[in-house]
Amino acid sequence: MQDDRSFAQLTRADAAKEIVARALKDLELRAQLFREGAREGYPPALRALHRANAEDLIALVGAHGWPMSDIDGPEAAEAAFLIAQHVIGEPPLMRELLALISDAVESSRAPAWQMAVLADRIAVFEGRGQIFGTHFDWDDAGALSPSPIADAEHVDQRREMVALTPLAEEIARQREDAARDGERAPADLAAHRERQAAFARDAGWRN
Repeated sequence: MQDDRSFAQLTRADAAKEIVARALKDLELRAQLFREGAREGYPPALRALHRANAEDLIALVGAHGWPMSDIDGPEAAEAAFLIAQHVIGEPPLMRELLALISDAVESSRAPAWQMAVLADRIAVFEGRGQIFGTHFDWDDAGALSPSPIADAEHVDQRREMVALTPLAEEIARQREDAARDGERAPADLAAHRERQAAFARDAGWRN
């Protein structure tokens, strides 16, 4: 933390402001690295910031509970979710954050769809079928499609339980957004997928 005080020593309002500041640092550093030409890989500076942010979020939750939009403000709630998603290089931290956000969902402190997104992210990194179909990647035809889904036949039932739209609607939205933004599949899909698998192994998500 900037002032070296623990979250337990901060008021809840100040703790929320601190976690928002942490998320803003993440976005600012990502933008800076992009401007400097870091378009692939996981720069060490960004990984270190993600780790520190996740550790701070865990400390905040221990002191004040998961940030809630109606109490701590939407910026704090969004910052907590962003930090939880971005700690991709530290499997134990992301798994701990999934447990914390799941507890928050159980006590109505966080929306269930955020838990679903984080659970799917972890499943994909671990090489398992995702549960809610929230993670997308380029398919063999060069279109954005959901990564493999476990029990795909019942995915819409699970999506409805966490307030997500039917998967067909989400597929259409993802593809429309990609077309509007000029996003295209990598020229070498096989190499793209191998880089993803190599990262998952190197980070400790897979053996």
